[in-house]
Amino acid sequence: MFRIAKRQQLNEQVVLMEVEAPLIAKAARPGQFIILRLDQFGERVPLTIADYDAARGTVTIIFQTVGRTTGMLGNLKEGDFILDFVGPLGKPTDIAGIRRAAVVGGGVGCAIAYPSAKALFQAGAEVDLIAGFRSRDLVILEEEMRAVSTNFYLTTDDGTYGEKGFVTDKLKSLLEAGRQYDAVIAIGPVIMMKFVSAVTKPFGVKTIVSLNPIMIDGTGMCGGCRVTVGGEIKFACVDGPDFDGHQVDFDELMRRNSFYREHENKDAGHICRLTGGVRHYG
Repeated sequence: MFRIAKRQQLNEQVVLMEVEAPLIAKAARPGQFIILRLDQFGERVPLTIADYDAARGTVTIIFQTVGRTTGMLGNLKEGDFILDFVGPLGKPTDIAGIRRAAVVGGGVGCAIAYPSAKALFQAGAEVDLIAGFRSRDLVILEEEMRAVSTNFYLTTDDGTYGEKGFVTDKLKSLLEAGRQYDAVIAIGPVIMMKFVSAVTKPFGVKTIVSLNPIMIDGTGMCGGCRVTVGGEIKFACVDGPDFDGHQVDFDELMRRNSFYREHENKDAGHICRLTGGVRHYG
């Protein structure tokens, strides 16, 4: 059993939790994830590690309450317990040799982009952090992201906060202005990562994306998380979740991620709080 040490509502849809998991906290690195199960009848849910504190023995997760299990998780209070909390899983983000980077986060993906930016910044790299949200009321972790970036840029689709536009618009303008990066790290909706990779490809900039395919066991045994990268089958839970964005078959990934949408919508416990429809980047 794993105790919830802290619960914080970041906005109407997004919840931050610090979970007491000392062994995971000691071993965790940016880019890795955990798989949790609320009770013996619950489904396995993978969540990227947003932060960790080895001294306190806590692991931070940030999630959006969009379905049955995340809704139930979001209803838990400080002092409540989670049955299973397994990790760290996956390969850490490789930041070796990166001296100047652009870290791009979209929506809740900013919670995953934050630890990568933090690791780079603490290692002495110059970090341009570009965070994108639909509107002002959905902004999360602004102060935390500012603290781990050399330059911080915030965009909103509707222009209610920061610069109006998409993260791809800002990234493209920086590249066209001559900004040079050893790597661009993009984390967020699949469509966002696809278009970030399309923006960086003509500039020849190494682009790392963190993929979120359907995942069950987290060990590579089930094969549910398979993705095509450079024409080869990879398993995100053990080969990733980070991959070369210029080699990923994003269209296949989006098709696979939609396989169970009909069943999810029929689930009586499914609560969808996403608004605004499909976002378009380009």
